[in-house]
Amino acid sequence: MSEVNEQVEAPVEVPGTAVSYPRDGLPHVIETDSQLAAAVSSLALGVGPVAVDAERASGFKYSQRAYLIQIRRQDSGTHLIDPTGLSTLEPLQAALAGVDWILHAASQDLVCLAEAGLTPTGALFDTELAGRLLGRPRVGLGTLLHTDLGFILAKEHSAADWSTRPLPESWLVYAALDVEFLLELWEVMSADLKHQGKYEWALEEFEHVRLNTGAIVRTDPWRRTSGMHVLKKPAQLSIVRQLWQARDALAAKLDVAQGRVLPDSTIVALAGTQMDSTTNIDALPALRTRQVRRHLEVWVEAIETALLLPASEHPPVKIAQPGPPNPRNWVNRNPQAWSRLEFAKARISELAERLAMPAENLISPDAIRRIMWEPPADDEMSEFLAEIRVRPWQRELVVPIFQAAVSHVQSAD
Repeated sequence: MSEVNEQVEAPVEVPGTAVSYPRDGLPHVIETDSQLAAAVSSLALGVGPVAVDAERASGFKYSQRAYLIQIRRQDSGTHLIDPTGLSTLEPLQAALAGVDWILHAASQDLVCLAEAGLTPTGALFDTELAGRLLGRPRVGLGTLLHTDLGFILAKEHSAADWSTRPLPESWLVYAALDVEFLLELWEVMSADLKHQGKYEWALEEFEHVRLNTGAIVRTDPWRRTSGMHVLKKPAQLSIVRQLWQARDALAAKLDVAQGRVLPDSTIVALAGTQMDSTTNIDALPALRTRQVRRHLEVWVEAIETALLLPASEHPPVKIAQPGPPNPRNWVNRNPQAWSRLEFAKARISELAERLAMPAENLISPDAIRRIMWEPPADDEMSEFLAEIRVRPWQRELVVPIFQAAVSHVQSAD
């Protein structure tokens, strides 16, 4: 176990210096293969890790592709890359082979970067995750740059439509500043992690993110339709499913965010409307808005398909969830498991407070529930946790707590 300095200094107010423009000026956007080749040559001559960021058009486009990639390296400067007009990013990937990457909230960008052909093959450092391990009360990039480095950056374009072309200069300034100080932040946070005895833990966490971040594949994604909890009948869920699937196909074809094609609220309103095969669907109030009527025939067909389904093909209102049941039911279903869970949560909370980090970064709530519902033998606990991807540093700290929880409940009986 790493020796941890549990005396973490209280945060102090840091005077800030407002930064509104990159130190080296605003670089031109790389839009051609020849421009990329020049940037690759420059980056290859740089030293140390690279700061990386990406901008998407979430909320505007269906795809989560990167519409702008920002890279900064010492002795090379900042490069703004528009991947939409380039034939390939393979030369860039080759130039960065084995180079360490610094990102903020890496799991948000690694998927779209991988789609563009860029994946880290060296080590990864995530400044947001580092902030959590260090016990920072707020871990947004702007806050960390202020508290750790004393710089204040405006964040007004974070929710912009980055598929816009040409990109406004103010947006490009914002994008360049996102990587402007990441290398300096990495140096400061690395030193703090070492000072608190958490550096090796952080490396394990970063490697876990690097190896396990990928596109999320959900079973029955239509069940995540916002507001559908008010629907209690299988036939209503059939309408939700058909509308969601029709919307998903159309949104993908148009490359427009699903909610801009058909809002979740409209899907739920339609599913909750009393109707049958004789209903004049295109006259329903929920289908009267201009946005919805633009693709009226798609929604009418989806609803008609759902109405014609036999009862045996309606989806169930409730489905069995993998893993242990909801903890609120444990006290009646399995009182011993409830006692183990409460004991373990209390001890983990105490340990997390001593280590000055959020309890969920010490061990995920799901992992606690899994092991406390049906705990394996003491000598098998570490292996069980490894199978559900709990990292070695975490297992070293929490296994004794879980063993104590089992022993405590057994002795109480």
